[in-house]
Amino acid sequence: MTIRVLLADDQALLRHGFKMIIDAQDDMETVGEASDGAQAIAQAGALRPDVVQMYIRMPGTDGIEATRRIAAQQPDVKVLILTTFDLDEYAFNGLRAGASGFLLKNARTEDLLAGIRAVASGDAVLAPSTTRRLLDTYAGTFQPATTGNAPRDVLAPLTQRERQVFTEMASGCSNQEIAHRFTLSETTVKTHVTRVLAKLNLRDRVQAVIFAYENGLSGPRR
Repeated sequence: MTIRVLLADDQALLRHGFKMIIDAQDDMETVGEASDGAQAIAQAGALRPDVVQMYIRMPGTDGIEATRRIAAQQPDVKVLILTTFDLDEYAFNGLRAGASGFLLKNARTEDLLAGIRAVASGDAVLAPSTTRRLLDTYAGTFQPATTGNAPRDVLAPLTQRERQVFTEMASGCSNQEIAHRFTLSETTVKTHVTRVLAKLNLRDRVQAVIFAYENGLSGPRR
């Protein structure tokens, strides 16, 4: 299948460069461009792309708000955040808004393409260790639910094994590490991960880690 990409960036020259790179791939095509967040929201609704490559710092409606609205209105559309500085609050807020990951704006071509393919397939761009480091850095911005929302309540839809898998996901473990921990095949772990995300109504592994923090199920490493 061809991955349909919407480019959202206020710099026309960069959009043109990204378009050339994407359209040169056998499995991708650029279906639209937006110069600000409002246009990105409108284009996402009209074009229904698989992935929106979203720059955060745009005039008017910024990339964070655009991501939030797209995630709410078009849950099947994945958003890949582009940011200027690694681990800045913009990237963090973009992930909380519903993005499936983030890359630096000056990422290597192969990393950009791999990121688009990853979010299109339902994965997060960030490696589990990177996800964990990001959230450890900004854990102070969370306000965990400490009353009336005990872990057993928010995880009620999960089986015992799915709870175990969720706990490992929230700790930033990869599928391979989870498989080794519970003596399972990676295919079985992937099935469990898919079911956990579906039952908790989460988009990807990044959102699973955020969910754990927000509900007091995980915290910064000591």
